[in-house]
Amino acid sequence: MAKIPINLKDGNIAADTELIVGIDLGTTNSLVAYMKDGEPMAVKGEDGKSTLVPSVIHFNKNGDVLVGDSAKEKLITDPQNTIYSVKRLMGKSYRDVQYHQHYFGYKIIDDDPESLVKIRVKDKFYTPVELSAFILSELKRRIEKVLGNEVSKAVITVPAYFNDSQRQATRDAGKLAGFDVLRIVNEPTAASLAYGFGLKSGDNQTIAVYDLGGGTFDISILRLEDGIFEVLSTNGDTFLGGDDIDRAIIDHWVANNQIDQNKLDFDKSFNQEIRLTAEAAKKSLSNESRFSMSIKGSDLSLTREELEKLVEPILVKTLECCQRAVKDARLTVSKIDNVIMVGGSTRTPLIKHSVSRFFQNEVNDKLNPDEVVALGAAIQADVLAGNQRSVLLLDVTPLSLGIETVGGLMDVIIPRNSKIPS
Repeated sequence: MAKIPINLKDGNIAADTELIVGIDLGTTNSLVAYMKDGEPMAVKGEDGKSTLVPSVIHFNKNGDVLVGDSAKEKLITDPQNTIYSVKRLMGKSYRDVQYHQHYFGYKIIDDDPESLVKIRVKDKFYTPVELSAFILSELKRRIEKVLGNEVSKAVITVPAYFNDSQRQATRDAGKLAGFDVLRIVNEPTAASLAYGFGLKSGDNQTIAVYDLGGGTFDISILRLEDGIFEVLSTNGDTFLGGDDIDRAIIDHWVANNQIDQNKLDFDKSFNQEIRLTAEAAKKSLSNESRFSMSIKGSDLSLTREELEKLVEPILVKTLECCQRAVKDARLTVSKIDNVIMVGGSTRTPLIKHSVSRFFQNEVNDKLNPDEVVALGAAIQADVLAGNQRSVLLLDVTPLSLGIETVGGLMDVIIPRNSKIPS
């Protein structure tokens, strides 16, 4: 027999108060958020400072698994047993990533180019789903410590341009970590929830969400009207992000500092040291005009002007996606009222300026671009918990769906950017 909770004070049926959390499972960093006193809040670590958990997993010699900052410290000292950017491998076969294998400090198995990738750590093999589950388990541990009770239900975000196998892999990782994954939400849509939450009635607007993270890029156009968040179109690239900016910086240093490419490919410790230095240079040049550091006899320097030349090809790809999204939404840029910036890579001044120029509008980055997706996921989780009745989310399918016909062709049944359910 089902138990029905009754509020004894007023005689009404009590609402289910079980907490559902929102999770941003990111390429570079991950975080978890929940609703507290009607406002979304990202959970901080034990130090009470950072809400970010680096998406890094380390397997030590005792067989223990470290996740987050403690694992990131092992990238240089033990790169073969330290996994990073695993989100880029979600739902991918070896054939999808074979030309990018040398970017990673760990071994990707190539026994079957058609099957989903596996990563070798010592004498064991792990799938990206299993590795992502370690990150999600750390987030689960973090929020349960803060709240003092078990958390079992979650909303997890993914790039809008993730395909079905990538979405299913994310759901499987959540299940493996002990979560009942109630909803997979597109990252830019979640970000729009965080920005649009609490809008006054009648405050209607059309917004663009430009989301450039560590490994993926998305652009979504949405209409916000009386609590209804309607996605008009979305576009993007699931293998384009801050990691590619880091790689461009490394290639620049290799070409200009006589760094031995073979040493970079085979000395994984040196590879990771330069990769982390490239990341540090990118962040530094958001505020400074020049970066300089010496590593093992190589003087690595970079000016903001040089960085902007390296970023330009990546930026152009993102703006091409923006152009397609605006066209699919049947709008012109003049009709877009607000441009929201999401993802740590959007802190780069050139990217802010270029996006602002493209949309003919000042960009909005008042919320922390690292946290905004998780905050939006927490709001959507609160909607599913029945606590928010004034918010309705109408999303679209990012990719066309159809059936395979003769000759390996596809007959489209549901075109991309169709409203779902459809």
